Amino acid sequence: MVERAVVDALFPADLPEPGDWERQYPARRLPEGARVTRFGPSPTGFVHIGGVYVSTIDKDVSSRSGGVYFVRVEDTDQSREVEGAVAQFTRAFDYFDLHPDESDAAGEYGPYHQSARERIYLTYVRELLREGKAYLCFATKEELADISARQQATKLPTGYYGTWAIWRDADPAAVAAKLAEGAPYVVRFRVPDDTEPRVRFTDEIRGALEAEANRNDAVILKSSDTSPRLPTYHFAHAVDDHLMRVSLVVRGEEWISSVPLHLQLFAALGFEPIPYAHIAPLMKQIPGGKRKLSKRKDPEAGVDFYIEAGYPARAILYYLRGLANGRLAELPLDEALATPIRLDQCGVAGPLVDLVKLEDISADHIATLTSEQVFEAVLAWARHHDADLAAALDAQRDEALRAIAVEREGVENPRKDLRKWSDFRSAYGFFLPSLFTPLAGPTDDRVTPLGVAADVVTTFAGDLADGYQHADDAQEWFNQIRELAAKHGFAGSPKDYKKNPDAYPGSIREASQLVRVALSGSTRSPDLHAISQALGAEETLRRLRALAG
Repeated sequence: MVERAVVDALFPADLPEPGDWERQYPARRLPEGARVTRFGPSPTGFVHIGGVYVSTIDKDVSSRSGGVYFVRVEDTDQSREVEGAVAQFTRAFDYFDLHPDESDAAGEYGPYHQSARERIYLTYVRELLREGKAYLCFATKEELADISARQQATKLPTGYYGTWAIWRDADPAAVAAKLAEGAPYVVRFRVPDDTEPRVRFTDEIRGALEAEANRNDAVILKSSDTSPRLPTYHFAHAVDDHLMRVSLVVRGEEWISSVPLHLQLFAALGFEPIPYAHIAPLMKQIPGGKRKLSKRKDPEAGVDFYIEAGYPARAILYYLRGLANGRLAELPLDEALATPIRLDQCGVAGPLVDLVKLEDISADHIATLTSEQVFEAVLAWARHHDADLAAALDAQRDEALRAIAVEREGVENPRKDLRKWSDFRSAYGFFLPSLFTPLAGPTDDRVTPLGVAADVVTTFAGDLADGYQHADDAQEWFNQIRELAAKHGFAGSPKDYKKNPDAYPGSIREASQLVRVALSGSTRSPDLHAISQALGAEETLRRLRALAG
């Protein structure tokens, strides 16, 4: 064991003692049963939708218990940090209204970035070194590679443990010599000699669990030739969760295998262990089975996929709550969002992320909104993701509101063609003159598939425009199309046309579709009369004349 004086000389002379940090971060004054939760995104990548899933549970559990939810950016692995990742965290939290209760701007348990907590970690690393619960390791990359190769050759578990841990029980003189020559070192945790073969613990979702005990002397402080001197995640989270007074850690099931090490670290540091709740990962259906939703393979794994597409945040949160607790998926959206998530009702089999189901939920949700609410939501989305649409909405607010109201307001079954805000341009864009390209006459590519001769289209559309009546009554309005269709030889019904197609240029259906394409640019649209009323007489005539050429 290295002498205390040697250990202390490795650290800043003014480094606080553990008791100083304990006083700076006292136990929180919260109601009995209150849970303090944290979400710890790493800027080595962008936020996975699973991160929103976890933070939704974190925030729900803490807020309903009178506790605290905060975000702690786990940026100790700075070599792998992705530019823009931290900004994306903020964007995601804003979009889903998952704002933490504490932050660097308003929180007494910060800093809330691990890279800014270097001195805290150094205090506790020094303490473990003083107590002989950690040691300096000068093993080179080549030596570590050789150890691993020999372990593999003899079919032993790889790692730095037992007799393979060449610096674990090194002579203090050898350590002093390495320090004197300035050799870089890491600090490793010394696994207790009396460690039992198995460790048992209780998971708040999975109940009693048992796992093989950790025997690997894990690195807890990175190389001495780096700056800042930061710990590994395992050590940082143990120190931070204790000092920040976390009382529940919700995280993915891939961390279950780390629990034995984490419990060892808590014990060595003299901290009370913190309850863990390991959730099942979000999954994706693939041919022959399912797999984890992957940011590398699946666009829908990234949070920006949902933000850029404009899925309403409340619809996504409702969907995620239903994945967490199946009973919530059976409740109406508002009721489900107001009902607590229960950890004991979280499944241990990974739930499938089904975009078709999500879009159905989203469409149902949007159908409950007023035209004004839809307009404001689309406009807010477009200002970030579709500048031309935003400009059109700003300039043509009344037209847009009339468009959104078509077959939505005053009806029992409102339209559900909006599943996300990015659908607005294709579903409603034709209502806005600045976004609609009028037809280029009877030979326009949008007209020719209807199979009506160009000369017939010209005369039919011309007559309709010349005598057009912008009637309020739907039946009266449509009768002018029916009468002109008969005048120009169209069959009175598709059935009559089918019996003798050579006798007619088309049926009333084709005549109606000509008008539909003229007004909307598509053969699929809302009610024709409703479109004309939303467009107004002048714009309707402009589009009919464009069809006539």
